[in-house]
Amino acid sequence: MKNKGNSNIQIVALGGQGELGKNMYVVEIDQKMFVLDAGLMFPEDEMLGIDAVIPDVSYLLENKHKLQGIFISHGHEDHIGALAYLLDYIDVPVYGSKLSIELIKIKLKEAKFKGKVKFFEIDNNTLLNFDGTTIKFFKTNHSIPGSYGICIDTDQGSIVYTGDFKFDQGASPLYAADLGKMAKIGQEGVLILLSDSVGAEMPGYLMSEMMIEENMMDVFHSSEGRVIIASFASNINTIQHTMNAAYKSNRKVAIVGNEIRQITDLTISSGFLHVEEDVIIPISEANDLPDHEVVILVAGAKGEPISALERMARKAHKQVALTSTDTVVVAASPVRGGELAMSRAIDALFRTGVKVVAGKRSLYVPGHGAQEELKMMLNLMKPRYFMPVHGEYRMLKAHEKIAKKCNLDKDDIVIAENGEVVELKKNEIRISGKVSAGNILIDGSGVGDVGNIVLRDRRLLSQDGILLVVVTLDRATKAIVSGPEIISRGFVYVRESEHLIDRAVEIVRESVEENVSGANFDWSSLKQDVRDRLSSHLYEATKRRPMILPIIMEI
Repeated sequence: MKNKGNSNIQIVALGGQGELGKNMYVVEIDQKMFVLDAGLMFPEDEMLGIDAVIPDVSYLLENKHKLQGIFISHGHEDHIGALAYLLDYIDVPVYGSKLSIELIKIKLKEAKFKGKVKFFEIDNNTLLNFDGTTIKFFKTNHSIPGSYGICIDTDQGSIVYTGDFKFDQGASPLYAADLGKMAKIGQEGVLILLSDSVGAEMPGYLMSEMMIEENMMDVFHSSEGRVIIASFASNINTIQHTMNAAYKSNRKVAIVGNEIRQITDLTISSGFLHVEEDVIIPISEANDLPDHEVVILVAGAKGEPISALERMARKAHKQVALTSTDTVVVAASPVRGGELAMSRAIDALFRTGVKVVAGKRSLYVPGHGAQEELKMMLNLMKPRYFMPVHGEYRMLKAHEKIAKKCNLDKDDIVIAENGEVVELKKNEIRISGKVSAGNILIDGSGVGDVGNIVLRDRRLLSQDGILLVVVTLDRATKAIVSGPEIISRGFVYVRESEHLIDRAVEIVRESVEENVSGANFDWSSLKQDVRDRLSSHLYEATKRRPMILPIIMEI
């Protein structure tokens, strides 16, 4: 263990703590800052209309002069998805594996990014030096090739960030973890380990990916018609298993979905996906083949499977029309907040009469290690301190419990919230402060222009609707010359609520006449009085509180 202990070391999570996705961790050593991953999170149910969520990066903007680079562990969106927005504001080099960089370039192109980015490709042997601070990488096993852990050397020991990982003893060379290098890093001395917590509640070990291909072939052989595989576009392992099983089963694969087709083309051309000749065919050709010779690999518009499944179930998918002989395999688990949507989509698929294979781990293996694999990482690294990262709070606590079983003391484990500053100094670890952290909401082309107030208004509109109150006054006499007219949307059906609306019109007229009768009145007070009186009446009559928008005009 390197134990001079002269460096001032701070670690801040800007995302990923107490949530699934939005991973971003900042390591500060003296006056140098290193950013580990820059991911997005898919919106939760209450985030109406929101497309994606990224971390609040105001802390990085305040410290631009300290930034040395952004270091990417792997190419999944929850680790690279924020870059297209972050790089608009920060000119900093990006380090990642060959595949990660190519996937980032696709995301930048989709976001119509106009700037220039300095990319630096890393591999298992890369050694970087930043004014005396060295950074190295170690190959990890995940559901996508080019996955690496990141090791930052300090005079107190190494800071190790695992990224997403598992340990699959049967993994192919393309996916296999470098256990020897991990053990060597552990022997040299690890100050603190930041380790993936998503699988911390799953006991034992995950099933080997070797079994997936065999189980998929069983489905292909037993299915009389087409087999439709719904997967995440970036789960390269599932795509590889599909291609291999199709070839061995004498089936052809048609790929449906722009993002999954783009990623498949990229990984084939760059050597990360191996597909036998003539296995992939256009969907137009698949329609001319016998059903028992066809596999359709599909993902939705955002690279996730739910939207595609839902459209197929509604018979609204432009390219895939389900028939009763089809078998639909859901080779994915839902993202956080998407459980209900996936359940509904699967239920709707059953209604179409197709055979549905869903929720079976025999056809899908998560990319995050289970409890015994997390123990293995802890035992390889032998850290002085431990910080569980990437996971909802219960997962972080479960990982803490695992670390205690690996002989770490409670005082040497820290569970930090987003924004909390973890300081390592003088043989102690503590939370020493807090920086700005939170969510930036992406809605269409808008970045951060939708906040809590807008979301609150959207929730109100979705719950009780809106009422527009239109009144026109004579400028000279202040008398009502038109209206009040009440327009309801999402509140009540006007033709069946005439009495309610008539009484509302009377209340508005009374309010306006009383307010304008005085010598002086102001428009804001008039509008607020209309809102208050109308809201009180409507709640008494309906127990609902629609959004009320008074529009008072003068002529």
